[in-house]
Amino acid sequence: MTDHALGLLRQDPRLAELADFPFNFSLARAEHGHVEPVRLASGGPLEVIAGDDAGGTYFVCGDGSVLYADSEGGAGIIGSGVDEALEVLIGLPGWHDCTRLSPEDGEEKILAHVAEVEREIREECEISLDEERAELRAALGFPERSPVELVGMLHAALARTEPEHTLLNAEEGRAYDLIGPPPPPLWEPVLAQGRADLAALRSGERAVWQEVAEVSVRRRLALRAAQFDRAEGDLELLRRLLRYETRSSMTDELRLAAVLVGLYGRAEDLPLLHEVRETDFDTACGLSEIPGPDADPAELRRWAQETDALFFGGDPAEEPLYTWTDLALDQGLTSLALVALIRRFDAIELDQSLLRRADDPTRLDTSELSPLAEDFERLGEPGQAERARRLHTALQDRPQH
Repeated sequence: MTDHALGLLRQDPRLAELADFPFNFSLARAEHGHVEPVRLASGGPLEVIAGDDAGGTYFVCGDGSVLYADSEGGAGIIGSGVDEALEVLIGLPGWHDCTRLSPEDGEEKILAHVAEVEREIREECEISLDEERAELRAALGFPERSPVELVGMLHAALARTEPEHTLLNAEEGRAYDLIGPPPPPLWEPVLAQGRADLAALRSGERAVWQEVAEVSVRRRLALRAAQFDRAEGDLELLRRLLRYETRSSMTDELRLAAVLVGLYGRAEDLPLLHEVRETDFDTACGLSEIPGPDADPAELRRWAQETDALFFGGDPAEEPLYTWTDLALDQGLTSLALVALIRRFDAIELDQSLLRRADDPTRLDTSELSPLAEDFERLGEPGQAERARRLHTALQDRPQH
């Protein structure tokens, strides 16, 4: 990552003019700033370096990445550095229309799409786009790359936006929409360690047991991984994790471990389950529905199936968001959790706004708002916490029709 090309543009008016037209990267527009105050959710620095004729702004982040923000509330990383971003802008002057393309679309589709976009640019601007591109590339020392390679570069850059480069309205706290591909679901990065640990436990690596079972968050993640990847041979592994989890008293993962053991329907596990239940008062209350010590296997399995359906299940996408944000925070994945919570609050706020505009008498469920405010405080985001409290108060005060 270097700023070599940006320095050349700033020194040479002819090159700056070419970058501005037809490639819509205007250094002069940098002095106007963005259309509204913005900041990164991560708290990192932002420097305006250019703008475009649609009110969009190019920023350099603390790690050198170039973040583009449009005037309609969308943003995304377009290069790991200024040079890479300019390569994309020059090679794909219609890059805005390429943000949904990916290398998986194949060469034929990508080339056809880019050719059509550039044909429209040539007709609208009445320019010799290839000549300007060749001149600017040569002056900046850029290689000639195919549209397919450039789309791959753009796609990879956009995919790096969330969570470290998530842009917020600095006054209202709302997150900008992603202008590129959506990030993976939150549970995937959160559960990655648990999946790796579960695989290692299944392989029988003795050293792993000490590392996983003795560390609360890794133990809980391994149990969550077992929740969504159930294997017939896991019973002994689950019994051991269940015993270890009693050290944390009554947790969701302790109930999960008991359920996963109970699903096997083995009468010999009832003494273990009752021993676990008697760990302390909270655990006795939380596992009070476990069948009695003389229950038959069918009764044990039925309890486990009903509890599984009520609290757990086998699809991570159906887990409450807060399962994953809590586990993210416990792993130190702070930015990941913060962005997920901000986007959840934005969605709640938008729903309420739409109801208000439609004069809908429905009062939204406010049960999430106080916990959200507490999470924001925990994350050192008092402004976001205040947003949640204000909305909670407004919904409580709203008269029902």
